[in-house]
Amino acid sequence: MTQSRPVLRCSVGITAYNEEDNIGPLLDALLDQHLHEVEISEIIVVASGCTDNTAPIIRSYVEREPRIQLIEQAERRGKTSAINLFLQAASEQILVLESGDTLPHESAVENLVRVFFDETVGMTGAHKIPVNTPDHLVGLFTHLRLRMEHELCLDIPRLGEMIAFRRVLDQIPPDVAMDEAFVEAIVINHGLKVVYSPDAVVYNTGPDTIGDFVRQRRRNHAGHLYLSRKYGHQVASIQNSRVARIALREAWGAVQLVYSLALLAILEGWSRLLGWYDFAVKRDRHVVWDMAMTQKQNVQELREGETGDPALRSLALSQGNSGQHQVIH
Repeated sequence: MTQSRPVLRCSVGITAYNEEDNIGPLLDALLDQHLHEVEISEIIVVASGCTDNTAPIIRSYVEREPRIQLIEQAERRGKTSAINLFLQAASEQILVLESGDTLPHESAVENLVRVFFDETVGMTGAHKIPVNTPDHLVGLFTHLRLRMEHELCLDIPRLGEMIAFRRVLDQIPPDVAMDEAFVEAIVINHGLKVVYSPDAVVYNTGPDTIGDFVRQRRRNHAGHLYLSRKYGHQVASIQNSRVARIALREAWGAVQLVYSLALLAILEGWSRLLGWYDFAVKRDRHVVWDMAMTQKQNVQELREGETGDPALRSLALSQGNSGQHQVIH
């Protein structure tokens, strides 16, 4: 009889400012996580200077769920201050940190934390997926940016929104605005690996106006520049050559899409013209079909990727690798 591995225990911290619409669903999602090799021993919510119903909602959960704790800050002193309160209160050595305006997938914590069975891993981050509809320009910008960020993370992790890390620090300096990037720097300085977990999905909303989009990107870039100058750590997204390569790959994909749509339109038009000719001139109703023989392939083999077609083999390989973790030392 094989002995099962011990369960990995973690403390979850949530930073929240005026999140009355999100905090209830977020707590429900954390309480309903599908856990097998991971255990959430406590959920600590730091509510900073909230002027809405965020704190009362959290208190209603505290009354019925002993794992939930509420720490209230009378004034809003920044995310770093809230995280430091969580670090002081947390009891576990593996810490999960999540923003109050996100929603984790039901397996997010399991997939995020179980990588710590590898003792060389010091930090991991989730795969962010926006819930904004891309039917307007800024929503499309958000989808494109996070898709590019995902591609960047597959190359070199750039973590945020929902992260997990070993307790390698007791507090974050108050002058640091980009907390995830600072933790990443400390983890690397300890000789541990930073890992991207694409199968740990967290949902969030992006900006819906150009002003908010610029405001978000502006503050993030300023924080990364400060971190680079004072602490000598560069996050992946500040490395312009890497970002440029991914942007060019996305642009080439867009060119291919436009080319393919144009060719599809031409072929569809030509086919309809020939169909009109068959119907109107030849009086051929195609009662006995002129078969497209390439459709007569083995559907089961194609579905399972067992064909000799290189494209299908490549697709099967990429799907098989989609759940692997991407690492930076």
